[in-house]
Amino acid sequence: MHNTYKGKYKVKNPKKYKGDVKTITYRSMWEHNVMQFLDDHKEVDQWNSEDFIIRYYYDVDKKYHNYHMDFWIKFTNGKVLLVEVKPKKQTEPPKVKKPKSKRSLNEAFTYIKNVNKWEAAQKIAKDNGYAFEIWTEVELEKMGILKKTPGKHKKLKPLPPYRKKKKT
Repeated sequence: MHNTYKGKYKVKNPKKYKGDVKTITYRSMWEHNVMQFLDDHKEVDQWNSEDFIIRYYYDVDKKYHNYHMDFWIKFTNGKVLLVEVKPKKQTEPPKVKKPKSKRSLNEAFTYIKNVNKWEAAQKIAKDNGYAFEIWTEVELEKMGILKKTPGKHKKLKPLPPYRKKKKT
């Protein structure tokens, strides 16, 4: 997973930010990088972080909850995009190794919650003429928001078995 940390983001172009510029919080390095990208991008007219709230129904606890969308982005051409930033691994069903382990259950519940959120976001987007996208490390690298880590995606070759040298 990516390094996570949080902090306050200082906006360079306050006129572009729709909301209170003093309360912008990033919850990961990826979100921080997206904020810089949106702040600097000439085709972004307005943006905000976690101010666009969507009600969603969580299938596990059978209750409605609020989903604070990572980013709401309005472009100079008028298009509006809702964006969630997530590691690719969290956008795929979890691979269950020990079905009844606490970790497997947590991963399954988190995945169900994410799917419920994203279904609600897609519906809101469609109903309002917006688009909804999930930006993972794949999209962030393609967009130049995340720098590619050389060799990061390559699997290491296993080492040959260790053998003691024979004494001669």
